[in-house]
Amino acid sequence: MPEGIVGEFLSLKAETDADLLAMQCGDFYEFFADDAEFVGRELDLTVSQKGAHGSSYPMAGVPLTELTPYLKVLVERGFRVAVADQYETDGGHARRIERVVTPGTLLETTDAEARYLAAVVREGEGYGLAFADVTTGKFHATEVGGDIEAVLTECYRFAPAEILPGPEVRSDDALLERLRGTEASLSLHATEAFEPGRARAMVDDQFGEAALSSVGLADSTGAIRAAGAVLSYVEDTGIGVLASMTRLQPYATEGVTLDATTQRNLELTETMGEGGRALFDVVDHTTTSGGGRLLREWLCRPTQDTRELERRADGVDALAREALARERLRETLAEGFDAERLASKAVSGSADARDLVRVRETLAVAAEAAAVVEDSGLGDSPLADVLTRFDREAGAALREELDEAIAEDPPATIREGNLFQRGYDDDLDDLIVGHEEALGWIDGLADREKGKYGITHLSTGRNKTDGYYIQVGHSETDAVPEAYDEIKSLKNAKRYTTDELEEREREVLRFEERRSDLEYDLFCGLRERVGDRAELLQDVGRALAECDCLASLAVHAVENDWTRPELVDSGIDIEAGRHPVVEHDVEFVPNDLSLTDDRGFLVVTGPNMSGKSTYMRQSALITLLAQVGSFVPARSARIAPVDGIYTRVGALDELAQGRSTFMVEMSELANILHSATEDSLVILDEVGRGTATYDGISIAWAATEYLHNEVRAKTLFATHYHELTGLAEHLDRVANVHVAADERGDVSGSEATGDSSEAKRTDGEVTFLRTVEEGPTDRSYGVHVADMAGVPGPVVERSRDVLAKLRAEKAIEARGSTGEPVQTVFDLGSGSFRGSASADGGQASMDEAQNDESDRDPAEESVLDALRGTDIGETSPVELMGKVEDWQRELDDE
Repeated sequence: MPEGIVGEFLSLKAETDADLLAMQCGDFYEFFADDAEFVGRELDLTVSQKGAHGSSYPMAGVPLTELTPYLKVLVERGFRVAVADQYETDGGHARRIERVVTPGTLLETTDAEARYLAAVVREGEGYGLAFADVTTGKFHATEVGGDIEAVLTECYRFAPAEILPGPEVRSDDALLERLRGTEASLSLHATEAFEPGRARAMVDDQFGEAALSSVGLADSTGAIRAAGAVLSYVEDTGIGVLASMTRLQPYATEGVTLDATTQRNLELTETMGEGGRALFDVVDHTTTSGGGRLLREWLCRPTQDTRELERRADGVDALAREALARERLRETLAEGFDAERLASKAVSGSADARDLVRVRETLAVAAEAAAVVEDSGLGDSPLADVLTRFDREAGAALREELDEAIAEDPPATIREGNLFQRGYDDDLDDLIVGHEEALGWIDGLADREKGKYGITHLSTGRNKTDGYYIQVGHSETDAVPEAYDEIKSLKNAKRYTTDELEEREREVLRFEERRSDLEYDLFCGLRERVGDRAELLQDVGRALAECDCLASLAVHAVENDWTRPELVDSGIDIEAGRHPVVEHDVEFVPNDLSLTDDRGFLVVTGPNMSGKSTYMRQSALITLLAQVGSFVPARSARIAPVDGIYTRVGALDELAQGRSTFMVEMSELANILHSATEDSLVILDEVGRGTATYDGISIAWAATEYLHNEVRAKTLFATHYHELTGLAEHLDRVANVHVAADERGDVSGSEATGDSSEAKRTDGEVTFLRTVEEGPTDRSYGVHVADMAGVPGPVVERSRDVLAKLRAEKAIEARGSTGEPVQTVFDLGSGSFRGSASADGGQASMDEAQNDESDRDPAEESVLDALRGTDIGETSPVELMGKVEDWQRELDDE
């Protein structure tokens, strides 16, 4: 191994399992060898060569003060970066690794979103999970039962940047592959960190021995193992934020289950396609990063707690009514900063003087927000209670201390001095006075020397090379006294020093060094005291975030004519409901929804592109918003809280994971059938479409019966299998509704794709009305939609011709590229074409078939006669299937 700096770098790199090492060398952080080549490409840095004992090594570096943005880029791309800092030794300098920055432990982030580190362990038949946001100190732990999907649901909900798989998970290739699909970085952590005894000790040391019992996790071995591993990992990275993790929080004990599929399908925080907007993007009017994080959390984790929902809705209601107070509050909140993240920075020792100014200003905002609430019509609202959740006296005391300490506009680094106000520390004041007197002597030197020697072009200055100097123009250097010692000759002037100036310079440097050291020590002490009050700052941050979140929901409710939902004991009754996102893009046609104990399963039929999916999604989103505490887009809404919302809306191939479209569809259906309860809301947008027709109908039919009879969940089931509409005659809770279409008019309309009265697509045959009406429909208008989509005219016309003949059971010409047309008849019983038909419309083939009838036995002849005598168009699907069963039984008996 080479010696010197490069050797030290390679030695330190061997000590860590980080992907990259940044090593401090004076005023720079340097990367060497392969790391230098890598960061040169990733960060567009200049790569030079460093010689070491006859060898040459690539080298790339960034200034000491500019490491953070480069670290952020590397870590957000999934790389783990070790940072080695320089320290003094008797022989000069040495370096040691002080911290490892990973995707889940990056403090220096400007993103408003939470940044979670997660651990996943398998425990028995379930999984233990822990999620920690090191930037805010939030820490959650839980256990989930079931299969991989339960784990993915929680990972999708928290969107961790980094996941620590436990020992059992590492050996599960299927789960690892699915975890990689979450876009989180997977990092291996020491196996012993997941051991139950060690993990419990870590949790007890961090949160107190009573914490696990108080949150109901004392016997949750999986949750404890995951939580302990996260704490151990954070400690090992050396970022120093453990003290900001003051609360262990369980979750999902009373939440609404939203599996990963549902969160994607409802597009809560991100869209499935290009150009759309997620629900969060539409309803987010927050003015603070903390408020935005909380709103996102509420949307992804709705609650069943009706007391909490009524409290939130009361807050939204009050803010909606008090417009002036609402705007004053929002303007006040916008002046604050992210107190939760400032607390973590103070605890970790990474906060600078400007961060402490932000703490001071945010504490002032909290006091002002409380005054706005108390002095307005909001004084009796839940917001008044929210702003008492932090210790106001402690907040005022900390703010006063920071007011007295930190300068109004401190420098960006804490080694430059000028951090503190006069009067904060007597010793510092004495140093400042001495420093200013020494500087004052130097500042007046030029005027004194000009007067003493009559030199006009004389000035003083200072730089790193020459220190303090006296500069005289060449035209007057003859008048320079002998006491001046020349130190440099320039093009137009010469520079000099004197013994007295050098003494004064040494005096200034002594004052600067002593002042810098004292200010640094004072600042570290002050920052530590702020860090000791991390819990106070977190309380302040959460209170301000909740006020901001409630105000955001109120703004949206007022601007978009949303109404407060009534929480009831059973059923869902929505009058004139709208889709909260689509209504912003088009003139929306509202629709009603009624789900009761006696009418809990709606089969939704109607044309393609008529709005069935939008209708069902809006029903789910209105229910979800009601369980966030928000107002909803409807004329009125009476909603019984649900324990889960489950959706199956289309699917994409996951062939890389061995999962075809139909396999994904069936997996999603299986999850719903296993997980939903009678208190759940289920949205099914087509089931069984990914396989053969009769297979698909059979699966859809059986799933409907199971949901109706066994699960008894409130269900909306959109389907093109019109056979299912017959179930309403036999299953007491099933009812039919359909999205209407008008085949009479020739009404042209907008090209919008949402549910709009202006969005009536027509080609002279069909107008989609976008209104949901009682009863079934019997057509899907698929050929019409093909025409709308731009399918070539000949294909559309041929489709209409084939469809008409299929409905009439007439012969169809199979038109090949060469040769004569061949006519066939489609056999509805077998689902295939039979025989070849002659040009007489198939009569010849039928005659031949009749000539063969003499070869059939009487039972077959009887069934054929019955089949010929059955009018399929006039026979209901249920009755027809009953006849088919009788015919099959008759043939089997024979």
